[in-house]
Amino acid sequence: MKHVLALSTLYPNPVNPRFGTFVARSLEALAKRGDWQVTLVNPIGLPPLALGRYRPLADLPAVSEEGGITVHRPRFTLIPRIGARRNAGAIARACLPLVRRIHTATPIDMLDAQFFFPDGPAAAAIAQAMGQPLSIKARGSDISFWGEQDFARKQMLGAAQTATGMLAVSRDLAGQMAELGMDAERITVHYTGLDRDRFRPFGHTQLRAQLSRELGFEMPDNAPLLACVGALIERKGQGIAITALREIPGARLVLIGKGEDEARLRALAVSEGVADRVHFAGSIDHDLMPLILSASDVMVLPTVSEGLANAWVEALACGTPVVTCDVGGARELIACDTAGRLVARNPVAVAAGINAVLANPPAREAVAALTEAFSWDANAAALAAHYERLLA
Repeated sequence: MKHVLALSTLYPNPVNPRFGTFVARSLEALAKRGDWQVTLVNPIGLPPLALGRYRPLADLPAVSEEGGITVHRPRFTLIPRIGARRNAGAIARACLPLVRRIHTATPIDMLDAQFFFPDGPAAAAIAQAMGQPLSIKARGSDISFWGEQDFARKQMLGAAQTATGMLAVSRDLAGQMAELGMDAERITVHYTGLDRDRFRPFGHTQLRAQLSRELGFEMPDNAPLLACVGALIERKGQGIAITALREIPGARLVLIGKGEDEARLRALAVSEGVADRVHFAGSIDHDLMPLILSASDVMVLPTVSEGLANAWVEALACGTPVVTCDVGGARELIACDTAGRLVARNPVAVAAGINAVLANPPAREAVAALTEAFSWDANAAALAAHYERLLA
């Protein structure tokens, strides 16, 4: 059995159980295979005085066993909002002694960074110090957002030169990485996985009534139901979806996620006169997600950038077509009208796309069939094969 040590700044924990669940599912599926032992290092950034929302993070256990993986949570000093340029170095300094101890106890065959920033430059510094092969994965905003910041782009390009190989969650993102100056020959597309037992069409007749009681929000069977899954931040476009409701008669919109934009979005719903048709569900139990998606007529996400959104795949797997923007790997999923529509990022275009789907809804079974190639087992097999190629 070979041993991979993965570094990920985004990973579920008791304080934030929904953070980076897709990273956890991928690595858990890899560990389950039996040919790779997986150790996870999840650096926790804390300011010099850990108060407020940082206090619970400071109390997380330093090491735990989760889903067949040993998870280490070393602390590094974080300067909120203004310290991004130093985070990779701080993470590397905090993690290197731990990684050396882990390697002494159980020799490491492969280092892995689960995001390109700040994880990639931090892992690259550790790999250079230890003389270890390194894989770095790009997921979307780590390239599209941080790639536009001079300091981050420089750090990422340096890490890319150090890396033995790289992964991208879509063909489009692999192209963006190459345009940034990374070696296209060393980039492999690695699609997300999917919990096929959980994300599938649920079609019983009382589903909306059940969810209405569960969420405290009326979702009548005779009104269009829209779901929007993503952190409540401007670039995800929930405000565009709210404004679009004016052009979709009677439609209800359920926003799943939380974030800094919530107050503005609530005020927008009031000013647009649709507050009674918008529900802020916050972070929901993971078992509720496929029920809400299955009950919805459309999953809408007017996002400004993505790699390949897990929410797109999960919605399709539940038989729910997607209306989103032509960004990232969207065209790799929304390739026909059965899957949904790709639209411009404005309320009029979003409403038109949604109304087009509502006017001619595809069969849910046909929509779900579009995700047959996605599973966490397939994701883990591809990841294991990638590591093996890098070691050959």
